[in-house]
Amino acid sequence: MIQTIRDSNSSWFQVSEFILMGFPGIYSWQHWLSLPLALLYVLALIANTLTVTVIYQKASLHQPMYYFLGILAIVDMGLATTIMPKILAILWFNAKTISLNECFAQMYAIHFFVGMESGIFVCMAVDRYIAICRPLRYHLIVTESFVIKANLFMAIRNCVSPMSVPVLAAQRNYCSRNQIDHFLCSNLGVTSLSCDDRKINSINQLVLAWAVMGSDLGLIMISYALILQSVLKLNSAEAASKALSTCTSHFILIFFFYTIIIVMAITHSAKMSVPVIPVLLNVLHSIIPPALNPMVYALKNKELKQGLYKVFKLDVRGD
Repeated sequence: MIQTIRDSNSSWFQVSEFILMGFPGIYSWQHWLSLPLALLYVLALIANTLTVTVIYQKASLHQPMYYFLGILAIVDMGLATTIMPKILAILWFNAKTISLNECFAQMYAIHFFVGMESGIFVCMAVDRYIAICRPLRYHLIVTESFVIKANLFMAIRNCVSPMSVPVLAAQRNYCSRNQIDHFLCSNLGVTSLSCDDRKINSINQLVLAWAVMGSDLGLIMISYALILQSVLKLNSAEAASKALSTCTSHFILIFFFYTIIIVMAITHSAKMSVPVIPVLLNVLHSIIPPALNPMVYALKNKELKQGLYKVFKLDVRGD
C-alpha cells in the first residue's frame, strides 16, 4: 500500500507496507518448494528440541561443551522461526504483505540470531582450544561461570551491534516501490527500494559484517591453527587422532556456516544474471544449519547419541 502524505508546501508518496515476492524468476511454481522447506523447519524444531532435552536430562552432558551446544540449538530454533512461518505463509496463503515495523523487526532478529550463532561457534572453538592445548588448566578456566559470562557477552554484543541496521533502514524514504524480490526483509533488499541515498546503509552493513562475522571467523581460524599446531607435536598418532576427533563436528558446522555466508556475499556483489541463487542461498542458510547441526553432533558424539537413545527408551550397551 502507498499512502499520499501532504503538508502545506508539498505532497509525496510513502510506502506503508512491503510485498515479499519470493524467489525472483520462479514465482509461478515456487509454491512447490513449500514441502521441502516445511520438512526442514519441522526437522530443525524436533532435532534441536531433542538436543536441549537430552543435554538437560543426562547428567554426564552437564559440561561446558554441551552447554554451548544447547545454546546453539536454542539459537538455531530462533533463527528458523524468525523466517520460516512467514515464508510458508507466502507459499501456502499468498500472504505476501508485511508492515514496515514488522519488516524492520525481522531484519533485526535475523542479524541477532546469525550473530549469536557465529558467537557460539567462537565459544566452542575456544573451548576446544583450551581442552586440547591447555588440558591441565581446562577445568580451572572453562567453568560454568565462564560459560555464563561468554554467552551473556555474546547476547549483549548481538543485541546492541545490529540496532543500527533497522534504525538506518527506517530513516530511508520509501516513496514508490514496495515489492521485495525475496522471502525475508534483508537490509540491502529493503533499502534498495528507497528513493534517497542508501550509501550509509551499505557502509554500515559492511562495517558490521567485518566487525562481527569477520572477527569471529578470525578468532576461530586462530583457535584451530593453534589446535592443529599442538596436535602435530603429539608423539602418539592415536592421541592426535582422538584430539582431532573432538573437533570434527565443530569444524563441519563452522565450515558450512561461513562458506554459505561467503558465497552469499560473492553472489550478491557479483549481481548474478540468475537472481534466484542468492535469495535461495539466503533462505537455505537460515534453515539448513538449524536442521543439520544436531544430527552432525549426534553422529559424531557418542555421549549425545546415547542420550538420544535413552530419550527414546532404547537399550544401549554401556550407557
